[in-house]
Amino acid sequence: MYETARGWVRLPVAAMGQTMLELEVAEQAGWQVLTVHGEVDVTTTPRVRARLIAMLSDGRPHLIVDLEGVRFLDSSGLGALVAALKLARSRGGELRLVCENQRSVRKVLQVTGLDRVLDRFDSVDDAIAA
Repeated sequence: MYETARGWVRLPVAAMGQTMLELEVAEQAGWQVLTVHGEVDVTTTPRVRARLIAMLSDGRPHLIVDLEGVRFLDSSGLGALVAALKLARSRGGELRLVCENQRSVRKVLQVTGLDRVLDRFDSVDDAIAA
């Protein structure tokens, strides 16, 4: 259903402004890693959600989502992360977030209470080591 790809996938999205979304898919120490750059909003979330589902559907439900390059995250992006967490857990896996320096993303997680639901780490290496 979904194709699994490795490497950079650049997805330009034209909306009211010029929104650019870049997704990098990699593997590190047995974990799949999705690195997200740009804005995760109502126009870009469908692509993020599709990539998360594809990665979790390939039989390896252990996923790290690196949000260090995310400048903006709205409720649709939060919904995609929660859906991915539920999918990972339903398959016996885990979803871990990397978000140390992006204060705006951390704030959204704290305000919504999702920082207590989603495991957040300072780096990909920390997420792997946990």
